[in-house]
Amino acid sequence: MKPTILILSLLLTLTACSTQKPTHKETVATYYQAFDKGNFNKIKEVANDSLTIVSGDFVVPYNHASLYEMFKWDSIFKSSYEIIELEEKGNEVIAIIGQKNLRNAYLENNPLEYQVRISFTSDKILKIEELEYEGTDWSIWQTKRDTLVSWVKVNHPELDGFLNDMTMNGAMNYLKAIELYGAEHKTP
Repeated sequence: MKPTILILSLLLTLTACSTQKPTHKETVATYYQAFDKGNFNKIKEVANDSLTIVSGDFVVPYNHASLYEMFKWDSIFKSSYEIIELEEKGNEVIAIIGQKNLRNAYLENNPLEYQVRISFTSDKILKIEELEYEGTDWSIWQTKRDTLVSWVKVNHPELDGFLNDMTMNGAMNYLKAIELYGAEHKTP
């Protein structure tokens, strides 16, 4: 009888250890690593059914379907993410994220580094709020963006509207605009 109790106790202990919930920091790491690796199923595992992303004045609520559309948009730019710093504060995590991608390279702010506050519910990410950008030159960003938008309106109106089209097609049009603009404005 004693060996059976010992074996059951050992199995219960091993089961309890293997089913520990990840910390909030581990959840955030999983989220950004999944974006980096292009693994939307992992993102769904750690994101709440309704996730809100706050960027300046823009507050965008996502469900898993709309989050997938944003994921596809982001993937077109071949984004990579690096967690520079993570700090857990109660039910929130403050993180500094580095994001490299083709769009940021064109806008001459690559990597783009920003600080976010991430809130949780039921151990899943509920809200990501962008707090501040570090070392970003918004004047270059705006000039490059506005120049590209103006040039597209005149030279490739079929691509016009790419800037606010947060779909996969919009991202493809954005990259096509960058490519066409770059081909026409190469310096010897």
